[in-house]
Amino acid sequence: MEPYPEAGIALHPDDTAAVFEIYIKTTPERLWEAITDREMRARYSFGVGTESDWSEGSTYRSSVPGVIDIAEGENVEVDPPRRLVQSFTALWSDEVRSAGTSRVTWEIEPVGDDSCRLIVTHSELSKGANGEIYGGWPQILSGLKTLLETGEDLTTPGSLRYSGVASSGG
Repeated sequence: MEPYPEAGIALHPDDTAAVFEIYIKTTPERLWEAITDREMRARYSFGVGTESDWSEGSTYRSSVPGVIDIAEGENVEVDPPRRLVQSFTALWSDEVRSAGTSRVTWEIEPVGDDSCRLIVTHSELSKGANGEIYGGWPQILSGLKTLLETGEDLTTPGSLRYSGVASSGG
């Protein structure tokens, strides 16, 4: 991976997966809640919440209602609080929508008495995939870590992209 100003990172042309690893001082249950709770997710994911019943085979949709649709897909594997595998179709522009469906795998592993290792793998990307599709993960995961460890929101411009719109209702 290389630096990519618009989206954080860029894969090498032949790569079809991006893997992100982070350690968070929290329990697996609290981390799972942060991944699957709409309001918590919106706090660290650009202001975008995700709706689903989180059962295997169910669908999900990530959006700021009435403002922008971000992604949709299927919850392929649901094993709380350890593993979530989802198909991922980006929706925010015609360009990313044309990239088709990829896969996001969240793996949670307890570490020591009070921490977790989270590995997010965004795979099944097409060769030369648009960096917008996978490049936001560093900011999302940094926001997740900040929220769970401090109870506060990360205040980088990208992290807050739609948060003001969502809270003001449009």
